[in-house]
Amino acid sequence: MAKPDKVDAVTEIAERFNTSTAAVVTEYRGLSMAKLVQLRRALGEGTTYRVAKNTLVKRAAEQSGVEGLDELFVGPTAIAFIEGEPVDAAKALKEFAKDNKALVIKGGYMDGRPISVSEVESIADLDSREVTLGKLAGAMKAKMNQAAALFAAPATKAARLAAALQEKREGGESDAS
Repeated sequence: MAKPDKVDAVTEIAERFNTSTAAVVTEYRGLSMAKLVQLRRALGEGTTYRVAKNTLVKRAAEQSGVEGLDELFVGPTAIAFIEGEPVDAAKALKEFAKDNKALVIKGGYMDGRPISVSEVESIADLDSREVTLGKLAGAMKAKMNQAAALFAAPATKAARLAAALQEKREGGESDAS
């Protein structure tokens, strides 16, 4: 008979798997509670960092239909459940792991499939959504400015031509006199 607290834990983890856009599995062996708190703060509001027993996580993953992660659930396991954009959380995990060698990124789950450590790091290397939108807006503005200059060029050219003809006529009339 399963204990109610374990059933609740499995249900909670399964729900997190279902509601998260991504999950990153880590090993936290050797991290102090203070470091774990620091990591949770670095991850931000959209990410929940949950330490759990491997057997409970395996059951929750199975219950959620998450496959391909069983080999990651070895040793002290904690999972970062990411709701929203995974880039910022992946960056925070990568930076924290760089500064704290005790945190090891094992892999993750995103878009219905397992992802490797290198894929998590690739996600961390991407620009955030806001930065990408800013770059796109800048590129669009530059193209609009180019288009405006292109459309204004014939009118400017015609005005210069008219001014040159006017000067030529005025110069020609003064020579004829």
